[in-house]
Parts: sequence; C-alpha cells; structure tokens
Amino acid sequence: MYEVFLSAFVTLFVVIDPPGCAPIYAGLSADASRSQAISMAARACLIASAILVVFALFGARLLGALHIELNAFRIAGGIMLFMIAIDMVFEKRTQRREERAEKIIAHNAETPEIDDVSVFPMAMPMLAGPGSIATIMLLTSRAHGAEQTAAILVAMLAVMLLSFGALAAAGPLMRVLGDKVEAVITRLLGVLLAALAAQYVIDGVKTVLLQ
Repeated sequence: MYEVFLSAFVTLFVVIDPPGCAPIYAGLSADASRSQAISMAARACLIASAILVVFALFGARLLGALHIELNAFRIAGGIMLFMIAIDMVFEKRTQRREERAEKIIAHNAETPEIDDVSVFPMAMPMLAGPGSIATIMLLTSRAHGAEQTAAILVAMLAVMLLSFGALAAAGPLMRVLGDKVEAVITRLLGVLLAALAAQYVIDGVKTVLLQ
C-alpha cells in the first residue's frame, strides 16, 4: 500500500506540478486581496479534485463505452505524458502557461468584473488537465482492489493539498525561490516524468504482445 501511495504521489506531483502552477497563479491573482487569493486557490483545488475523482472512479467505464482497450489508453497516455515531460525539460510548458496567463490577465483588464480564475484556467486545465486526468486513470487501472484505489485517491488529495499550499503562498514563494530555482526544479521533474511515461508505454506494449 505504501509503495502504491508513493508511486501515485510522485507521478501526480510531477504531472500537476504545484511549483510550476504557483507563479502562474501569482500573476492571475495579482489584483486580488490576500483573502480572495486564498479563497480562489481553495476553490480551484476542490474543483480539480472532484474532476480527478470522477475520472479515477468512472474513467474505465467511459473507455468501455467508447470501445477503447485499457492497453491502448496506457500507451496513448504514456506518449502524452512523455510530450509533457519534453515540454518541461525545454521549458516550453512554462512558456505556454505564461502566455495563457497573460491572455487571462488581459481579458480581466478589459472586463474587470470577471476576476475569478479558480475554475478556468486554474482548476482546469492547469490542475486537472489532460495529463493529470490520463495519469489518474492509468494509476487506477493498475490498482488491485479497493484499498489500492483508495491509496491512489489519498495520494491525489495529498498532492492537491500541496497545490493549495503552493497557490496560497504563490507570491511569497516566488520571491523566495526565484525564476532560476523554479526552472531547475521543473527540468528535474520533467526528466522523472519522461521515465515514468516510458514505463507506461512499455507496460502497455508488453501486455498487448503477451495476450
């Protein structure tokens, strides 16, 4: 159980990337008060958690309804995660997030009444995006029994708690870490994610060949 929890925690932490989301949220909530920023951070994490729980519990049924084999999803999910890893290593992911944040900030400047970024873009697609949805489905598909599934969900909630902490402390955190430290962390996490993604593809291909 501990190994299942640890594996799920590390994988989801790398994919969701709370340290990478923090500077984006700091920019999006720059005009909000401290209490508003914390409230939006909590709401974003709660909504993202709900989305991931739904896909963790009912994602396999959705695949069945679409006549998609689980091994095909493993391979496709692994390839998708590998692409995310490449973006993290070469900092393209951070660049796209910053561009998305700039668009939202510009839109808020034009329409000041729209200032709640908890649902979009924070909850989805930044926290509960395609990568994290694919990851939670891959993890639960490999779980044996309700106990391992529960361990994966607890790991996901732990990552979301860390995400809330990172978002809530986004401003002070960015002043402490700085851009260079954040870039190093992101690249290290990207290399780890690339290895995990390759393992997903290997597992999927191996299972197909052994059928």
